[in-house]
Amino acid sequence: MGRVHDYVLSKIMSGEKLHFTLIDPDRVSEPDKLEAIANTLASIGTDGFLIGGSLGVTPEEASMAAKILKKHGLPVIIFPGNINCLTKEADAVLFMLLMNTLEPYYLMQVQVIAAPIIAKYGLEVLPTGYLVVDEGTAVAHVGRIHPIPRERPELVAAYAMAAEMIGLKYFYIEAGSGAKEPVPPAFPWIAKKHAKLIVIVGGGIREPEAAKSLVKAGADIIVTGTIVERDLEAAKRIIRGIKEASAQAQASTSF
Repeated sequence: MGRVHDYVLSKIMSGEKLHFTLIDPDRVSEPDKLEAIANTLASIGTDGFLIGGSLGVTPEEASMAAKILKKHGLPVIIFPGNINCLTKEADAVLFMLLMNTLEPYYLMQVQVIAAPIIAKYGLEVLPTGYLVVDEGTAVAHVGRIHPIPRERPELVAAYAMAAEMIGLKYFYIEAGSGAKEPVPPAFPWIAKKHAKLIVIVGGGIREPEAAKSLVKAGADIIVTGTIVERDLEAAKRIIRGIKEASAQAQASTSF
């Protein structure tokens, strides 16, 4: 583990809840637009940038995005849909196991292919268990996932426990880009109850109240992507909501 992990862990240990902005370079391909988005969200309080996408991202686009995002002094982390998202311009990579995939490629083969490239690039590795909940999204289709029933949080607990036993440090619960609704708050809650992992939640988060609910349930990091592309003002409200919930949680534990 390196400085990006230390940065994340230090914030969490101080009681903060984090927000990461997910940038899909295939959708935000104009440098000026990306610069404007990054400036706005960095000033509001986003804690880092993820670069990734299920389809269409080229290494050149990923490198361009990383160079622009790094100007803001926040961690730039690759959130890889595949090896095409890898770039040496980033700081770190979520080295992910898609835990509920039915496709061996995403369970171990792509990690073996990516490992020598990541080593050559000198990227910091953030070992991550990745759990996709819903099946009606691009990541679910590409990743051939076995969906998690929303009324069965005990399955999430079992996945989180397995991730910890394997030695992973992060646990990303994903509804999917453009999902109709976020993951249930019971999912991060039960993951935190049964495993000592940094819990990330993303997908389908369009309102501050949804983000606050997930933070109060135990999510350490909230990720928003599609809303950033479609409604920057809404993304700003979500970040403010996360920071408000974070401040309230810190205040409640200080007495």
